[in-house]
Amino acid sequence: SMRKHLNNATIVVDNADGAGSTIGTAKAARARPDGYTLLINHIGMSTIPSLYRKLSFNVLNDFEYAGIINDVPMTLIGRPSLPAKNFAEVKDWIGKNQGKVNLANAGIGSASHLCGLMLQAAMKTEMTPVPYKGAAPAIADLIGNQVDLLCDQTTNTTGQITAKKVQAYAVTTPKRLVMPALKD
Repeated sequence: SMRKHLNNATIVVDNADGAGSTIGTAKAARARPDGYTLLINHIGMSTIPSLYRKLSFNVLNDFEYAGIINDVPMTLIGRPSLPAKNFAEVKDWIGKNQGKVNLANAGIGSASHLCGLMLQAAMKTEMTPVPYKGAAPAIADLIGNQVDLLCDQTTNTTGQITAKKVQAYAVTTPKRLVMPALKD
């Protein structure tokens, strides 16, 4: 791999967010291909081709992928008033409330949306999706008992789990996590 030293170069961070990451991604795709423009994106990079009919860039061909900088497990959390206290109980509760369970997400195409879809597929059930404009408002409504469940990144949920503002049911890891808030 070739490395370039910056030699006191100025670094400019341009948070061009919005539209499921397509605004910033299009901006990066239009940049001069000189190795000085880096795009840091999330799961949206893999979902936008299926969510948008017309894009000004090609996800597979217009970028040189450098690698993953972060891998964050997801957590399944529930509203404080949910009667289930563990995964077996929440699974049973979901089964008994077919068609009545509200599943929040941080927006269509977000990691939490995909996690929720995968959860429904694995459980062979359907829940009512409730999309928000980000994880923060989804978690706020979960804490306020406005929605039932949310599957979102540990980076967004661990503080709420530690503070016991939500109930934690599962993590998307093959092994149990060791951090105190998620070890159970």
